[in-house]
Amino acid sequence: MTSPAALLPALPAQVPLATQPLGVWGSLQAGRRNVLELIPEIATHAPIISGRTGKRWHMVMDPEALRRILRDRVEDYPKSTVTKQILEPAIGDSLFVAEGQEWLWQRRTAAPVFTHRNVAALGPVMTAAADRASDRIGHGVGRAVNLFDEMVTATFEVISDVTFSGGEGFDRAAVHRAIEQYIAQTAKVSLLDILGAPPWVPRLNRMITGAAMRQTKSLADQAIEARKASGPKPVPDLLDLLLAGEDPKSGRRMTTPELRDNLLTFIVAGHETTALTLSWALYLCAFDPAVQQAARAEAQAVLGDRAATSADLGALPLTRRIVDETLRLYPPAAFLSRTAQAEDLLCGREVRPGDTVILPIYALHRHHKLWQEPHRFNPARFADPKAIDRFAYLPFGDGPRICIGANFALQEAVIILATLLARFRFALVPGKAPKPVMILTLRPEGGVWLMVERA
Repeated sequence: MTSPAALLPALPAQVPLATQPLGVWGSLQAGRRNVLELIPEIATHAPIISGRTGKRWHMVMDPEALRRILRDRVEDYPKSTVTKQILEPAIGDSLFVAEGQEWLWQRRTAAPVFTHRNVAALGPVMTAAADRASDRIGHGVGRAVNLFDEMVTATFEVISDVTFSGGEGFDRAAVHRAIEQYIAQTAKVSLLDILGAPPWVPRLNRMITGAAMRQTKSLADQAIEARKASGPKPVPDLLDLLLAGEDPKSGRRMTTPELRDNLLTFIVAGHETTALTLSWALYLCAFDPAVQQAARAEAQAVLGDRAATSADLGALPLTRRIVDETLRLYPPAAFLSRTAQAEDLLCGREVRPGDTVILPIYALHRHHKLWQEPHRFNPARFADPKAIDRFAYLPFGDGPRICIGANFALQEAVIILATLLARFRFALVPGKAPKPVMILTLRPEGGVWLMVERA
C-alpha cells in the first residue's frame, strides 16, 4: 500500500511554464486560463527575452535592467495600457493607476498615512482579526479547512476596520462581492490585448463596469461625506488620515472622488494580497513540517497563549522569513507590464516607444542564476537580506512607485501567521494541492485545504 507521504510532491506547487512558442491563439488561451502560462520556461534562465505577438514585447529578468525600468527611468516606463483599462473603471485615477504629476501629488499626500508610527498604531486591529480567525479555524479542528477563505475573511476585516472604522452604513460584504465580481468580469486577457489593438478599441469584457461597483462607489462617497460632517474618530483610521492629509508642496487636498478611489484601492490591494500571502505561507508550512515546527516554537516562546502584536515583530524573525520566502515563491503581483515611452537599451536589446515591457516577477523570483534551488521552499535564504540583490526580489516593486502599503502588509502577515502557527498544526491533504493561477493576482485555484489540529 502506498503511504500518504509518498503521494505528496517533492516541491511546492508551481506553474507549468511554456516550453514551445504559443502564437496568437495559444497566447490568448493561456492568458485567459492563467497569465503566468504566457511566461516561457527560458525566462527562468535568460536576462531578457523579446518577441512579437501582435506587437513587440520584452520580458526582463535582469536586476540591473529592472533597476533602470523601476527607478532610473521610471517616467519612460508607465503602467501598460491594458493594466489601466482593467483598473481605472474600479479605482479611477488613484495612486495605483495615475502617472506623472497626478501620481506625485497623491503620493506625497498619502505617504504620511503609512509611516511606521501610523502602521504600528493599527496593530491592535490586526491582533483582534488574528484572534477571530483563530476562533473560526478552531471550529475546524480535526478536518480539512479552506484556509484561503479564512484568510480573505481575516484580512478583509482588517482593511475595512482600518479604512472605515465606524462602518458608516458601509456594507462590507457588499463591497467584497462587488470587488470579486468586477475582477471576474474585467481582468481576463482580451484577444485585442494580444494583438496590440489601441486602447480606444472597446474590449467587450471591460465595457461592463458592473452595477455593484457603481453602487459601492456611491456608498463610499456617502461614507466620506458623513465622516467630514461628524469629524475624526478617537483613534484615526485611514479615512481620517487621508482627510487630514495635504500635498506639502501645493497644499492640495483630496476631493471626495479622489478619497474614494484611493480608499477603494487600499481595500482591493490591502486585503487580497495579504490574504494570498498568508494562504500560501500556511500551505508552505504544511508542506515543510520541520519549518512549521520551528516557527511554532518561536511563536509559542514569544506569545504564550495570546495573539501577536506589532510589538512582537522583532522577536519573530523566522515567521518574517517565512513571509518573505512565500512572497518569493508566490508573489501576489506576479506579472507586471509597462509601455515604453522612449527609445532605450535593455541588456543590449533595442526598446522602441510603444513596446510592451513585461516584468515577470514570478520568473524573476525563480531565476536559476539569481537563486539557489529556486523552486525549493527555504526561508533560511532570507537570514541575510543584504546578500540578496535588491532587484532580484520585487514582491512590492521598487523605486518611487514601490507599494505604499508594504509595511502595513508585512506587519499584518506576521501578526496573523505567528498567532495561527502558535495555536494550530497544519498538514497537507493528499490530492488537494492548490494550483497557482494568476488573473489579476496569483491565487490558489481551488483554495488552500489543510488539515487542522491543535498545537
